[in-house]
Amino acid sequence: MLLNLFVMNVFLMLCAWIWVTFNHRAGLVDVIWSFGIALNVLIAANVMNEAPTSVRIFLAIASGLWFLRLAWHLFRRYIREDAEDTRYANMRRAMGDFQHLGFLLFFLFQAGLISLFSYPMIKLLSIPAMQWSNSTELLLMISGLIMLVAFIGEALADHQLYQFKLNPNNRGKTMDQGLWKYSRHPNYFFEWIHWFAYPILGIAAGTPWLWIYPVLMWLFLYYITGIPFSEQQALKNRGANYKMYQQKTSMFLPWPPKK
Repeated sequence: MLLNLFVMNVFLMLCAWIWVTFNHRAGLVDVIWSFGIALNVLIAANVMNEAPTSVRIFLAIASGLWFLRLAWHLFRRYIREDAEDTRYANMRRAMGDFQHLGFLLFFLFQAGLISLFSYPMIKLLSIPAMQWSNSTELLLMISGLIMLVAFIGEALADHQLYQFKLNPNNRGKTMDQGLWKYSRHPNYFFEWIHWFAYPILGIAAGTPWLWIYPVLMWLFLYYITGIPFSEQQALKNRGANYKMYQQKTSMFLPWPPKK
């Protein structure tokens, strides 16, 4: 199952890479990454019948909706922007004459990341019903509550920022209202919260190692792909305006702003 899904992920990313080769807008990779995870989970929940029915339904609906919503948000942002995302434009310049090969390797690497971040759900779906404890239903409720809070929080943060950017009067300004008043990256915060649902559910299935996923996502967001680049670009584009925002607003955890 894992191998078949990985082959599908590679195919999705190869198709995206071919498309990007012609339109030079590599931000599509983010859309396919999120859509790919949703597709992995939905296929696995439909094909694998080892886990309890309630777990299969929960992961198909909760995880499927989570990543489909994210894919739609990223796609909506992708089609609205005329130029290539700054991250990938910088990558293109850095790779120079080797950009086609470089992006091919990058897209294939993203196929691997789809498999990596789909694995918690697929692993839970592969555990036979007899191995789940009597606390499964309670932990399903707790995981569902975490998912719901994270879904509402990230969807609201994304919507607030999207509406802010639609207003041409806000060009060059920093979004500091709504959830963005309490955190400079509320979308990343709720993305991180979402990943706690799987290890908590995994307690009922005897998979304590799933706690590595909230840690892994925190490392990605805090040090690798999320916050560092966003902060760098915000300072470059908005300068003193963003520095003032940094001084009064928590970077990650929502917290009342400093006066």
